[in-house]
Amino acid sequence: MTMQSEFDLIRAYFTGLGATRADVALDIGDDCALLRPPAGHELAVSIDTLVADVHFFADCDPLALGYKALAVNLSDLAACGATPAWVTLALTVPQFDADWLRNFARGFNDLAVEHGVRLIGGDTTRGPLTITVQAHGFVPIGQGLRRSGAKPGDLIVVSGSLGGAGLALRQLKLKRADPSAPSPLPALLNRLERPIPRLALGQLLRGQASAAIDLSDGLAADVGHLLTASHCGAMIELAQLPLDQPVAAVIAATNEWELAVASGDDYELCFTLPLERLNQLTQYANMAACPLTVIGYVERQPGIRWHQPNGQSWQPERSGYDHFGNEA
Repeated sequence: MTMQSEFDLIRAYFTGLGATRADVALDIGDDCALLRPPAGHELAVSIDTLVADVHFFADCDPLALGYKALAVNLSDLAACGATPAWVTLALTVPQFDADWLRNFARGFNDLAVEHGVRLIGGDTTRGPLTITVQAHGFVPIGQGLRRSGAKPGDLIVVSGSLGGAGLALRQLKLKRADPSAPSPLPALLNRLERPIPRLALGQLLRGQASAAIDLSDGLAADVGHLLTASHCGAMIELAQLPLDQPVAAVIAATNEWELAVASGDDYELCFTLPLERLNQLTQYANMAACPLTVIGYVERQPGIRWHQPNGQSWQPERSGYDHFGNEA
């Protein structure tokens, strides 16, 4: 297929992407989208940029990349307790590639339809492969989850499991350096390429959790952000961390707990919960259809105190991914 212009590309691959929504009066094709936010709700907005060979390998599967580009933004909305609605996409590609665009759009669309999200606009340009998605959602006025509500005595809870994406990325890098090295297990690769945005959980935690954050840069870094915003500290039991089985095996052999707490790309929710709601945790897990694990509690003293399974204290050598610091 020969593209005549940027607008041909948009019409062919991105117009009509995602779910049909009655609150979209006008979407792709005009200078602005026209939208109708529901009464009694606040607008939650998040934006993320993914850069080739920084956040993903430039030659990775475009189907998975389209999915993940949207998933990481929906994860931010989940951490706010928001219901997703609309997204915009700014896509920079080095050249026109019909197969790549078709598969990227398909992966993006699959997740958008699953969660009732509509692509309402954006931009396409030529240049180094870069993807920027801005996600918009709704939350009832005053019910949005924040990082700043944790209190001493609150439980610290995480969804899903930790470290699988980090181990998959490590194995992919080894495979690129040495083609004879084993490939990541499909389940681990799925954790890296297709994270599950915990939207149902986030919405369920409105009015229940005292604070929440999504785990994008690593447990140590992101819990640190939550605690800083809440002016608190924490005690975390490493033995309680929910680990993917291959991650547990690596840690058992090497005691490398950083794999679980500093690798990043988990996109699970971490939240704090008043102790009196502990008995409701199983109900939350069943309703949200994801495992929930208590890993520690909030303390008044600043900082995070990590306890190893043998009871000894431990501190990670690195806390997580930082674009302007040391890479995780």
